[in-house]
Amino acid sequence: MKAVILAGGFARRMGRLGIRTPKALLPIAGRPVIEHILERMQGLGIDKVFVSTNKRFEQEFSDWAAKTAAGLVIELVVEPAMEEGQKLGSIGGLQFLIEQKSIEEDILVVNGDNLFGSGLEGFISFYKAKKAFTFGVYDTRSIDEAQKMGVVLSDQSGQVMDFEEKPENPKSTLVSTGIYLFPRETLPLIKQYTDEGNSTDRMGDFLAWLMKRQALFSFRFDGIWFDIGSPETYGMAQMLFKA
Repeated sequence: MKAVILAGGFARRMGRLGIRTPKALLPIAGRPVIEHILERMQGLGIDKVFVSTNKRFEQEFSDWAAKTAAGLVIELVVEPAMEEGQKLGSIGGLQFLIEQKSIEEDILVVNGDNLFGSGLEGFISFYKAKKAFTFGVYDTRSIDEAQKMGVVLSDQSGQVMDFEEKPENPKSTLVSTGIYLFPRETLPLIKQYTDEGNSTDRMGDFLAWLMKRQALFSFRFDGIWFDIGSPETYGMAQMLFKA
């Protein structure tokens, strides 16, 4: 299995924090966010981790990759974008990487601004049992917080019954965590989605499109989870997240 960490954004909402440092390289508990993600990937049988970034932050990621002791084989894939208006987006960046590296196997995909305390072993086991596209969810227990994210409604088996990106009236407080497992059979559908001219910016838009074509399953993560999307959430993560 291959893994992909999506870090192609420009940290626009991070203000001055994101001018020179991509979100995935911001320090939490003494290490960059991305190293906490890589730690969760240990022991899963992943033979390579692709880190997808952009041309603007290529040097920062290259410098990090040269000195990290993450214990996994890491390869950078650099999108040509130098500024916000040129970025490929989450699903566009993933398709770019798949084409560049000719990937034809299952892939674990994690957003690079994703900080979570739970291991991924349960997620992988759940995926293997369902043998279908699976993504992680987290219960925010807050309608206000759910309004800012991709909201999931699923049945007792975990099958997704409804998905809506940033709804005004959320049907649940379960939200997508930005952790996905793509079966190899699903990969050609990414190209179909992009070829049809759909938005490539948000993964949630692809999920809403995909669930009309195949069964999707959600796996609930417990413990602590942060989407490092603003200086406020970054500050909270610094206070609460422990290595």
